[in-house]
Amino acid sequence: MSRSFFAKSFIRCVFLACVLLCSAATPALAKEKFKVAWSIYVGWMPWPYAEESGILKKWADAHDIEIELIQMDYVASIEAYVAGQVDACVMTNMEMLNMPAASGIDSTALIIGDYSNGNDALLVRDGLTAKTIKGQEISLVELTVSHYLLNRFLEKNKLEEDDVRVVNTSDSDIGPIFLSNDSQKAVVTWNPIVMQIEQNPGISKLFTSADIPGEIIDLMAVNTKTLKKNPALGKALVGAWYETMGVMSRRGSDADKALGAMAGKAESSLVEFKSQLKTTAMFYTADAAVQYAASAEIKRNMDYVRQFCFRHGLLGEGAESADVVGIQYPDGTIQGDRDNVNFRFDTSYMQMAADGKLKR
Repeated sequence: MSRSFFAKSFIRCVFLACVLLCSAATPALAKEKFKVAWSIYVGWMPWPYAEESGILKKWADAHDIEIELIQMDYVASIEAYVAGQVDACVMTNMEMLNMPAASGIDSTALIIGDYSNGNDALLVRDGLTAKTIKGQEISLVELTVSHYLLNRFLEKNKLEEDDVRVVNTSDSDIGPIFLSNDSQKAVVTWNPIVMQIEQNPGISKLFTSADIPGEIIDLMAVNTKTLKKNPALGKALVGAWYETMGVMSRRGSDADKALGAMAGKAESSLVEFKSQLKTTAMFYTADAAVQYAASAEIKRNMDYVRQFCFRHGLLGEGAESADVVGIQYPDGTIQGDRDNVNFRFDTSYMQMAADGKLKR
């Protein structure tokens, strides 16, 4: 063999060694990381369970991303979402409309998790009725779904909001103040505060979210631009959610273990948590959520919500009608301004889950 052969072989070996050394020295590309905010409420407790059980990480890994779940107070979590500090956040349909959407943040309702079916309630003392409630003070957290619930109660009983006196009270104080003051005859709040209040003698429910089914919807909202750029985020969140729903909806020890973990995180007993689930209309399957999103009912209910938000000045300064924000539905129809669509019901990811097309 010629000396040139050995020279060429030596050069090749040196080159390969350099390539291997460079490869070893180059760090692996970091995974795209997304932040998701959540707050304590029965319909959102599956999220921390999905994280602690490893379900969320499994789905994130399958789609080569990282998902950081961040617990926050409810209003603060939505404010963080509006400010772009998190990529996704749990919230109701009303808050999604009057906070991010009204602020110009194009948002997608990625997951329709449930609707309140008794978790929100108007509680009264001493047998107060719709006929005798006129002129009464009613404590609630102003401009929240509690305020909306009261508004719907008044509408159904042909009363005006001016017929009662709304007393704005923080959610941390509302239960203790009502229970310690017998002169207060009415309060509107949500679980678990509702359960705590109604256990006391002389108190009854006059109206609940079960009287307006499907109007207070619990969602996972995702920034639309982020979702379009990173469909892996949508697939991972939806996949993790419905795997968790599968665990919850099974009977037996596995379901009780999961529900017990959720109850503990929510600082309630398993019995209390199961009781709250009874007043929560969970969409345990993706197919059920997709069907609801395609119904005429959701459009009718969203119209109630947007009209309330407009009347109470929640759609922004200068809003001339409830049409100022466009709401797009899965069939492509738009309620409101076509040129300002910032609220989207997108069932494409849930449909993938229903069809078994999400990789695990």
